[in-house]
Amino acid sequence: MKEQFENEMKLEFLSKATNEAFARITVAAFASQLDPTIEELADIKTAVSEAVTNCIIHAYENKQGIIQINSKLKDNQISIEISDNGKGIENVDIAKEPLYTTKPNLERSGMGFTIMESFMDSMKVESIVGLGTKVTLVKSIKKEEKLEDDISNNLIIKES
Repeated sequence: MKEQFENEMKLEFLSKATNEAFARITVAAFASQLDPTIEELADIKTAVSEAVTNCIIHAYENKQGIIQINSKLKDNQISIEISDNGKGIENVDIAKEPLYTTKPNLERSGMGFTIMESFMDSMKVESIVGLGTKVTLVKSIKKEEKLEDDISNNLIIKES
């Protein structure tokens, strides 16, 4: 039985650097249905930016390919799958290590996976050499904290 989601979005685009901002903003617009805070939205945008940049820089190297994003909303949570059909990653564990880069000549910091992991609740990387890579990012949007903030703000406003 297929899992049911509240909403789902699929996006496909060329692995051009100019499309990184397009992907980031599109996913952020889709995520806005969950009413995230500015910080939560910034986290999502940053993680998507890192994943898409990895596809552009590493997956296809000096040629163009397709990047796919499949994003799903369910129970105040967004799941974002970013995948390519590029060269794949030989050793995912090594690639996830902070400061590891295969492109030091391009002044890459090697922090992409570390950034994605720190800004999202979970990150999973699946890769097969010669077939491509899929990064799944998940973030829960905290509803109860906003309610408390709204109540606190109203009390402050009423006391003024």
